[in-house]
Amino acid sequence: MTPTGTPMTARTFGAGRALRPSAKVLPEEARFHNRSLVLQTLYRGGAMSRADLSRETGLTRVTISDLVGELITDGYVAEQGVRESSGPGKPAILVDVDRSGHRIVGLDLSGSDVFTGAVMTLDGEIVARRQVAVPGRDDDVVARVIELARELIADAHAPVLGLGVGSPGVVDDDGVVLAAPNFGWERLDLEGVLTEALALPVMIANDANAAVLAEYSFGDAGDDVLLVKVGRGVGAGLLAGGRPLRGSRFAAGEIGHVTIGTDGGPRCVCGKDGCLEAWISVPALSARADAAASGDREGVLRDAGERLGIALAPIVGALDLSEIVLSGPSELLDGPLAAAAADTLRARTLAEFHDDVRVRMTGLGQDIVLRGAAVMVLAGRLGVS
Repeated sequence: MTPTGTPMTARTFGAGRALRPSAKVLPEEARFHNRSLVLQTLYRGGAMSRADLSRETGLTRVTISDLVGELITDGYVAEQGVRESSGPGKPAILVDVDRSGHRIVGLDLSGSDVFTGAVMTLDGEIVARRQVAVPGRDDDVVARVIELARELIADAHAPVLGLGVGSPGVVDDDGVVLAAPNFGWERLDLEGVLTEALALPVMIANDANAAVLAEYSFGDAGDDVLLVKVGRGVGAGLLAGGRPLRGSRFAAGEIGHVTIGTDGGPRCVCGKDGCLEAWISVPALSARADAAASGDREGVLRDAGERLGIALAPIVGALDLSEIVLSGPSELLDGPLAAAAADTLRARTLAEFHDDVRVRMTGLGQDIVLRGAAVMVLAGRLGVS
């Protein structure tokens, strides 16, 4: 349990909830929400006085004073000194999120060859990093994950707010990996296993869903965005109106096994021909691009981009998204592939509304899942993003 009695693994970033609290709510929800509202205001706005907080949040000064005192006691907020003032009266004392008081540990399990982990500040900045080789199919993958997490926790040198994990496969809102074929996982309660082993709050999400949270909180994404993560497989994370979309079976964004076109195509690991993943996953696309003659490499990438655009057009049309963000190797995705995807997308949607849809690379690079893991912990533990 937290100092205020909130369950240790209370999750508040799930589907249907806006990531950033911005207004007062009903009395029965008020305490946790108003704590989150104060923390969110400080997290995004920086140091301010209690009077500033009252004006920004709409909460009374008495409520703000009570909440700030509670948050200081819990170690999440710290006084930062007094504001410089040239006017009469007592200078205001500034408060802010204690950004150095806690650390977050994040794990990215989506790599083809390595699992990557990091210790991060509350601002998502990486202060320590470790990698371990992905175990073989017959080895204990979970044991390797626990070992990596323990090494990172030992490197934190501050109280750890929580552990966030971006995992391949379909992951439900309770942190159960419903299916991750590459690891042989089926209905694995990864969150429960890690919580028991590490005695820390743990948040688990699909790696693409973690990545879109990072793009929203630390990148340039707006409230309506689809992030396509291309690696060993292909998946997507979605936000609509600032709310994560998980789907009725937690499989929203599983676009890798959508068949593209009617002209067959390469055989996919799922047994079908012509799945998007068989066209544009990093191993498949790299092999075709490397096999092409020097003048044909661009043609291979443009063809892959057209396939991606075909897959994305109905999603953009149905959800009226404003941008598509690509995450993966820039040498494959940026340039001809992204341009062809954008051209195809615009040609297959309503020009009046979708000609300005952007297709761009993420600016967060290969750490996007790790930073998404940090957002998961911030949202789940503090209610901020």
